[in-house]
Amino acid sequence: MDAIQISNVTKRYRDTLALEGISFRFEAGRIYGLLGRNGAGKSTLINIIANRIFATDGCVTIDGEPVCENDRVQEKLYCMSEADLYPAGMRVKDIFKWTGSFYGCFDLEKAHKLAEAYELNVNKKVRALSTGYKSIFKLITALCLDVPYVIFDEPVLGLDANHRELFYRLLLESYQEKPRTIIIATHLIEEVANLIEEVVIIDRGRILLQDSVERLMATGYSIAGSQADVDTYCAGEQVFGCDLLGGMKIAYLMGGVREEKLHAGLHVSAMNLQKLFVKLTEKEVSSHEA
Repeated sequence: MDAIQISNVTKRYRDTLALEGISFRFEAGRIYGLLGRNGAGKSTLINIIANRIFATDGCVTIDGEPVCENDRVQEKLYCMSEADLYPAGMRVKDIFKWTGSFYGCFDLEKAHKLAEAYELNVNKKVRALSTGYKSIFKLITALCLDVPYVIFDEPVLGLDANHRELFYRLLLESYQEKPRTIIIATHLIEEVANLIEEVVIIDRGRILLQDSVERLMATGYSIAGSQADVDTYCAGEQVFGCDLLGGMKIAYLMGGVREEKLHAGLHVSAMNLQKLFVKLTEKEVSSHEA
């Protein structure tokens, strides 16, 4: 089956364990959100997939073939990252041209059209671009490649609200025209919540959760009320986080709402993806510190 398969991947940097025996897969033809706090291991994992660094243990395969030192497999993947991997002295239009030489599937005409839409001056050298326009240049390159796997690592760094919305719209249009595997690693969770189909949460080098956004939103909810009432409701339930606001308590739960436990003093609310992420990673931090 077509997929990016991560199998028991560990990455150590001397005394730092960046990834700890993680295993999961990115299936073909889906949009994923790869979520994690700073230092969680997102970029390390992405760089291993992109063959920029090597795992200490375990392996990554794309469509059943190992990614390590495999040009044929790497042609199926493009990774847009925060790091500036292009010659700073080259002009944008020349990099577009060279990208077309390396990737035969690069749509040069589309690249120039998107540059106009973003008001990107393709005659500028990379070093002369602002942070936002460096991101725009990288986004355009990724959007104009017809490869089955595309990774966006913090894709909207430095972009204003209008440019971010334009990117999300163009990405969705591109995906609808030709479905492929898209992985978005970002901290702007609410902005991508309606775009991604499946979420992978990584924290301290381990996978906390992988599930569809639809299922998570259908089974996650919060209960608010007095501390005593909320504690009574939560007895025996799957609680993954709580907030105390004065005399009121809010509990965050997974599973179906227990109608038989509800009464006028309790208020039920739907879960949102950002709150789910925050509470899951808070729980993980507290368990390590306990």
